[in-house]
Amino acid sequence: MNAPVKTTDFADAPLWDLSDLYASREDARIDADLEKARDLVGRMNAFQGRLVGQRGDAAALGAALDQAIDLYEQAADVMGGLGAYAFLAASTARDDAAAQGFEANVREKMTVIATPTVWLTLEINQLEEAEVEAALKAHPAAARWTPWLRRVRAMKPHELSEELETFIAERGPIQAQWPRLFDETLAALRAEAGDDSLTLAEGLNRLTDADGGTRKAAAVGLSQPFSAQARTMAMVLNTVAADKALEDRRRGFARPADSRHLGNEVDGESVDAMAEAVAAAYPRISHRYYALKAKAMGKTRLAHWDRNAPIEATPARRYDWKEGREVVLASFTDLGGDFAERAGWFFDRPWIDAQARAGKQSGAYAHPVTADRHPYVFLNWMGDRRDVLTLAHELGHGVHQTLAAGQGSLLADTPLTLAETASIFAEGLTFDRLLSEATPEDQRALLAGRIEDGLNTVVRQIAFHRFETRFHDERAAGEVPVERIREIWMDELTASLGPAVDLAGYEDWWTYVGHFVHSPFYVYAYAFGDLLVAALMETRAKDPAGCTPLYRDLLSGGGARTYVEALKPFGLNPRDPAFWTIGTKRLEGLVDRFEALG
Repeated sequence: MNAPVKTTDFADAPLWDLSDLYASREDARIDADLEKARDLVGRMNAFQGRLVGQRGDAAALGAALDQAIDLYEQAADVMGGLGAYAFLAASTARDDAAAQGFEANVREKMTVIATPTVWLTLEINQLEEAEVEAALKAHPAAARWTPWLRRVRAMKPHELSEELETFIAERGPIQAQWPRLFDETLAALRAEAGDDSLTLAEGLNRLTDADGGTRKAAAVGLSQPFSAQARTMAMVLNTVAADKALEDRRRGFARPADSRHLGNEVDGESVDAMAEAVAAAYPRISHRYYALKAKAMGKTRLAHWDRNAPIEATPARRYDWKEGREVVLASFTDLGGDFAERAGWFFDRPWIDAQARAGKQSGAYAHPVTADRHPYVFLNWMGDRRDVLTLAHELGHGVHQTLAAGQGSLLADTPLTLAETASIFAEGLTFDRLLSEATPEDQRALLAGRIEDGLNTVVRQIAFHRFETRFHDERAAGEVPVERIREIWMDELTASLGPAVDLAGYEDWWTYVGHFVHSPFYVYAYAFGDLLVAALMETRAKDPAGCTPLYRDLLSGGGARTYVEALKPFGLNPRDPAFWTIGTKRLEGLVDRFEALG
């Protein structure tokens, strides 16, 4: 039996170099850029009052809008680079108090600079729709801001007074201390498994080990610190939810998720319909699959640490960094166009931090920084198949970010309804390549892995969304005790995974789900994106060459179009309830294939 994988086994995985942003925390450019941002904000603020004051002169109003928004974007770019540097550096050193303090200090300084800009959207929303339309027509150069103005105008019914908006902006760095506590707690976590003391990333990785004893030891080792920190994490979760509810009430949002829906330019009823469609499919997909997997593994039921276990008893293939790179780049090449070239930039330049190590936070992300800079990719490489797919996923984000950069930072920012499109698409293409190259003996294991990835992205994330919704609803009546949080968690996870999975010992695993703290109601975007991509991939299968330019155009558009507008060229209508069944049927079809393989 192979020894369990450790982070030191993949020392060839790259580290990023952040010097394209700043050389160090002592870099003189940091203070210079803070001063530059102050100057840009001061120049922008000279327009305060002029928008409303020129509402009777369409051409003058259009010119003022163009100049003010342009200065706003320039200031956002400068501060975006500062904030990105502080966050990126801190995320690889969550055990370094100096790095965490620097991130907090930068955030506070930027808040002081940015807070006086709250007048801009407030004043824009004092204008009538007809006045804005006339201004853009009279000064055509301002028309480029139309998509951004659309999002600003959507917020009009929920805006508060300038005094309250200023207060909300000023308290941002204080609110950020709760996610900071969450991150630092998880970074310090150690799971004791036999003779090994594991980081969170190492412990989670062992849940895919071929040896059942290794999986169980890691799961038990993780459950202990999860339970030990549960009351602290419950306080964090309750505080974040209460703070959010206070602002939501002031803004007039009826439901806790409504502000997220507004930002995503999607109506809550559509999200509810998607969640209900996935929940209705639980028995046909997840319940059925886990029963088949238990049978294949010779078990009556799967322990929760067996849920992502390899089907085969032999150790799964490991990929070194070079092999992972080759697989992923080949998958981007399959897509055509310049996708592989753009993905190659990340490997050829120090834009990826993949080495898993103590102090580095768990998980993976692609940070866009700003449109006038390049993105960075973050992951914890342990060499398994899921890491190959994670690399493809995050590079999908990175390529998307480079394509959308031409829109400028304000328009490149993509609503969550489209944010996961490129990442899940790249992941799907990479899986297809792995499956096509696999031996017949390996195909069942790969197919099982793909189904499990789909269940984790769609079924599990909808279970998370339903848990989060119930928790926030109950928090409205008062603090939710840790015991009740566990009950809601177990209700939703049991319902989603089905009777073939034994969740004993899983009661406190909600404590490591970062999105609940960092980005409430983000998680449904994963299911949304997966189901959307399923429809896109079905369309691509009919005409791969014809799909490539349409797909590139979709990504290059960034956030300039709504997801409904972006999908129209593909002949897809996400407002049609049948749209969501394409993805669930695709996943169900994979389960059919798995069952047929015996």
